Amino acid sequence: MVPIPFQSHASAVWRRLRLNEIGPLASLLAVSLFGFGFFRLADEIREGGSFGFDDRLLLALRVPGDLAQPIGPSWLPETMRDITAFGSVFGIVYVTACVVLYLAITARRRAALFVVVAIGGGELLSTGLKLFFHRPRPELVPHGMETFTASFPSGHAMLSAIAYLTLAILLARVERSRKVKAFVMGLGVVTTLLVGVSRVYLGVHWPSDVLAGWCIGAAWASLCWFVALQLQRQDVVEAPDPPPPA
Repeated sequence: MVPIPFQSHASAVWRRLRLNEIGPLASLLAVSLFGFGFFRLADEIREGGSFGFDDRLLLALRVPGDLAQPIGPSWLPETMRDITAFGSVFGIVYVTACVVLYLAITARRRAALFVVVAIGGGELLSTGLKLFFHRPRPELVPHGMETFTASFPSGHAMLSAIAYLTLAILLARVERSRKVKAFVMGLGVVTTLLVGVSRVYLGVHWPSDVLAGWCIGAAWASLCWFVALQLQRQDVVEAPDPPPPA
């Protein structure tokens, strides 16, 4: 039987972390789920393993007999290069800088600092993971654009998940309409998915690289969501203001 003092202490911690509320509880569950997915993939890569779907999917996206030619109409490769730019370092820095400036101008300087730390920390984590695993880029098919770093996890997939999901959560908390909340969150998810798909289509990442990037990026964004809720409760970070009543 569990001692009563331990039960009381556990209950106090549970309430202190606001785990009796849907937001903090859902964010921690998301961290656990996506974190588990990443570590399962990372463990296989660290041991030198591979995934059968990597080869099959890369080949399925190329014209049989001409691996230099992606499937689809002639304009699709260029469109995919445009989409992948949303997950580039410049693209993420530009979007983040715009949001940070907006928060600073509207007197939410601590929230602006939190966004910088959250997304900047994700960039450092991505760089560290690439250096640790140092997985080579796929050579099964020709690359659709230049690459300069290791393959695992996909930095584009990871950073787009961190940036666009974090910003979508912030925007969704401002809105009262459930339809608008769903639209904003859906836009963040769709943008993240499109960036990852573009990396595989261009042949610059194994599908498992992108899947791992999505997992660790979503886990990081969920952790930042949890931390933001705790800091806002303590007035360390400004909470987003709801829209004025009609």
